[in-house]
Amino acid sequence: MLYKDGIPTQEQIKSCFPEETILLRPKAIVECYEEIPCNPCSTSCPFSAITIGENINNRPKVDFSLCTGCGICVFSCPGLAISVAQIIGDQVRFKISYEMLPLPASGEIWTAVNRGGEIIGQAKIEKVTLGKAQDKTALVQVLTDKKHLYDFITIRSRI
Repeated sequence: MLYKDGIPTQEQIKSCFPEETILLRPKAIVECYEEIPCNPCSTSCPFSAITIGENINNRPKVDFSLCTGCGICVFSCPGLAISVAQIIGDQVRFKISYEMLPLPASGEIWTAVNRGGEIIGQAKIEKVTLGKAQDKTALVQVLTDKKHLYDFITIRSRI
């Protein structure tokens, strides 16, 4: 439970996701569970798909009809609370922020990790982007099994 151990419940996690049919295209998944003064996701989105409202403490809302899944919000989020998800057959493509070294490389197989830090499977690294605008936060694109849609959160060292 989020307020006891810092791990959101499945219900809380699923509340951040759209219907699976919407995830046939890449969409931002914003996992902000508390009201805090933060807005880089909304100010960085070139499509105005993420809104906060007048009160900077409001939780961000994603308009999935406007979101293209570009990933700019992912590396703009200082809390690492945003990913992009897309269902591709029996797999899910995630774009996640990654700030550890060494960085993964395309084609490598790393471990897929859940919000509790437990290994849940494998993640194939498809692409790693690290440009000047990203301020040392890499955008890593991975493929993992669709069964991990609501469990996957990050990667851990190569297998």
